[in-house]
Order: sequence, then C-alpha cells, then structure tokens
Amino acid sequence: MNEPQIDIRQKIKQLVAQSDPTAWFEVLYADSQGDANQVPWAKLAPHPYLQDWLINHTPQGEQPSALVIGCGLGDDAQALATAGYQVTAFDISPTAIAWCQKRFPDTNVNYLVADLLAIPSQWQQAFDLVFESRNIQALPVNIRSQVIQSVASLVAPGGTLLVITGFRETEAEPDGPPWFLSQSELAMFAEINFTEVNKLPFLELERLHLRIEYQRQTAN
Repeated sequence: MNEPQIDIRQKIKQLVAQSDPTAWFEVLYADSQGDANQVPWAKLAPHPYLQDWLINHTPQGEQPSALVIGCGLGDDAQALATAGYQVTAFDISPTAIAWCQKRFPDTNVNYLVADLLAIPSQWQQAFDLVFESRNIQALPVNIRSQVIQSVASLVAPGGTLLVITGFRETEAEPDGPPWFLSQSELAMFAEINFTEVNKLPFLELERLHLRIEYQRQTAN
C-alpha cells in the first residue's frame, strides 16, 4: 500500500537534484494533474495541530491578519479564516494556488503566488500571525539561515509565529528532503528577537515533530 508514496518521494529527490531549491514544487503540483494523492503532504484537511492550537487561541481584536507560508491546497488557510483571521496565503506554485481557488471559490482568503526567498516588501513585519508548517524543512540546509530570516521577517512586532516542523536530535546534516530542523537551527529564532512561548512534541509517521509558538519581541 505504501509503494506509491515511496515512488513519489523518489521523484521528489530526483526533482530536487535537478532544479534550484524551490522550482520543483511547481513541477510536482503540475505533474499531479489534480490528483492530491500525488502530493505527499496534501491531506485535504487542516493540520490537526493547527486545529488544536486554534481551539485554545481566540483571535484578538477585529480580524487580525494571518499569513500562511507555502499554503499548498489551502486547508490550513481556510481553518484560520474560519477562526476569524483575515488571511493571506501564498505558494510558489501557480498550480497550487489555482487549485486552492478552484477548491474554495467563495473563500475570503487572499491566495497569491509568491516566493519565500523573495518576499514582497509590503509583507515585512506585516502580519499578526504567521503559520509556517514544514516549509523550512523542505528547503536545503545550506540556505536554512536565509529561509528562517525570511520567515521571521513577516511577523509584526508583538505578533505570533506558529511553526510545525520535523525535528532531528543531531546536528549532522540529514539526508533529505525533508531536512528536519535541529536545535541549533531552531535557536536562530531566539537570535532574531523571538521568544518561545510554547513547544509541543508529537509523532508523525513515527518521527518526532514539534509545534512551537513564538512571539516577536516589540523592540528590534
């Protein structure tokens, strides 16, 4: 039963080896031809640990802004919109964004094509909540610092960054993708004015993952 997933992961490894760090996402979505089973992270439902977080975190103020990084097929963005956030969601893949718009034709979410490595200037420190789920780990370790800086730059002073990621207990470079984050890599957030508010470990496919809530300090 697991053979198709294994084949997809082998395809991803080949695509990563053949392209720049982000180009392969569009290839994978386009090649799937509308079959979500060909996109291994597409569950057609919000991440359960985002849903769990939303149960205990009511949006403060009137429609605070939220940004979903690498939104995929849109389920996490829709969950945030339902919870009361004014949501922008982006993906580098035009096919993924078109897929979101087809799945949710009446949505209030602003779905956009954008590149995490070339963030629009108007997004700098612009969002009350930024949700980052498994995008950092999908990009090579040799650009990790750049990616973390880019993610962090999106959060408004005093705002929240919610991260879901796989975790590796060694500092040795892993074989990927995905390239799970190490303790020293997560520590980069503290170095750029983020305070860890809460950390929840959980298992996914028998591998350790973390949900970490950070708050951006108001002083730069």
